[in-house]
Amino acid sequence: MNTSEDSTAQPAPSGKPKAGDRRRARALAMQGLYQRHFSKSSITDIESEFIVDNDMSKVDTAYFRDLLRGVHREQAELDRLLEPFLDRPIHEVDAIELAIVRLGAYELKHRLDVPYKVVINEGIEMAKRFGGTEGHRFVNSLLDKLSHRLRLAERRPR
Repeated sequence: MNTSEDSTAQPAPSGKPKAGDRRRARALAMQGLYQRHFSKSSITDIESEFIVDNDMSKVDTAYFRDLLRGVHREQAELDRLLEPFLDRPIHEVDAIELAIVRLGAYELKHRLDVPYKVVINEGIEMAKRFGGTEGHRFVNSLLDKLSHRLRLAERRPR
């Protein structure tokens, strides 16, 4: 990827991305995954549409792209990770909540730079903002259980 063409938000002075920029990246990626759930558009077309239609100046665009592409690419594997913790078939999970837990599963599996507590909290907040009344409880439970499997070393008491 050519970063000179990227409209990535500037990292904080410490060199780390700003939390708000990543939060906005997660929300846009979740919305893109939700849109993909119902459309036949390619993930590349959805990504382009979101970049054109949204103010990306305060979004960690590289993170947005990683989440959107990564979740799409690994959807079947992420679903296999989630299924043992579901109380219903995956196709019966609300589309918003499904996008959120897939996103969280991807972050837990691949974004070890993000603490598991942050992944869970961000999922809960997105579910409260975009999901159904009790969706945040479902998201919390599922991501917490998955974090025990994917982030065991991080979860151990020190």
